[in-house]
Amino acid sequence: MKSYLSLFRIRMINGLQYRAVAIGSILTRFCWGIMEILAFFAIHESGENFAMTFSQTASYIWMQQAFILMYNVIDNDQEIEASINNGSIAYQLALPMNLYGNWFTQCLANRLSPTMLNCLPVLILAMLIPAPYRLRLPDLNTVILFLVSTVLALDVVGAIAVLMHITMFYTISQRGMKIIGRAVVGFFAGGLIPLPYFPEIFQKVVSLLPFASTQSTPLLIYSGSLTGKDAVSAMGLQVFWIAVLITFGYYAMNHTLKRVVVQGG
Repeated sequence: MKSYLSLFRIRMINGLQYRAVAIGSILTRFCWGIMEILAFFAIHESGENFAMTFSQTASYIWMQQAFILMYNVIDNDQEIEASINNGSIAYQLALPMNLYGNWFTQCLANRLSPTMLNCLPVLILAMLIPAPYRLRLPDLNTVILFLVSTVLALDVVGAIAVLMHITMFYTISQRGMKIIGRAVVGFFAGGLIPLPYFPEIFQKVVSLLPFASTQSTPLLIYSGSLTGKDAVSAMGLQVFWIAVLITFGYYAMNHTLKRVVVQGG
């Protein structure tokens, strides 16, 4: 465990060094959030009744933009991808550390460090804009549930990311898998449109998938769309998917490594 904690700390420090990138990301997230909120405002002005109020939708979008780097399953683990492509994974296999635990720890740190730089400024800007477009502050119990659910969501994201990397052992290029993964996870996780805007039958099916546990669950808890027993049940589903994905990923990794051949020297 000390090895994993040390690796996590190293990756965090490395990620916190890119402050200029963080400034650009903050401006991007703020501008993108404004555009999304204005689009949903136009939809609500049509007079239709939706499962989410406009205020809840605005809070959902702002929190999504603040934590979007944490919810990103794809594109944050270039070193892992490079180690598979160039064969340097042989050095990782020589380390006295389980490869699955190594990758899982890196995936968590690679998402948490940029989020720490990006999150607070976006939230401050979101609270300064006028109502009804601003970020709404919920009660303390909701904040606690949201934070716990966010930690669980990060674990689900890390487990899915490792599975994505394992599939790269079987492909010549990871580009196709990344395109498919980005589209599937983004859509079914509520990354493009919040799930409550979809038909009820669609919501019931998608909410049971692991993708909804990545960002839809914590964001719906914060916005007030998931409360009470429904919120606790959704968090229980997050714990379930963490156990399933990590167990499956661990055995998939062990099976895959038996077939790995590294050429060169």
